[in-house]
Amino acid sequence: MAYKISDACISCGACAAQCPVEAIAEGDGQFVINADTCIDCGACADQCPVEAIAAE
Repeated sequence: MAYKISDACISCGACAAQCPVEAIAEGDGQFVINADTCIDCGACADQCPVEAIAAE
């Protein structure tokens, strides 16, 4: 089950810096996670200052 970034994202980039497989990229107004690349490690969710990342 991949993680997903909600609309609460503030585009700070903290999550992308922590992703070991580079599954997170800046999208249109917020960051997005590529579900096919995500390895479900949760490192991104631990770094999100607004708790915008959760497992689907």
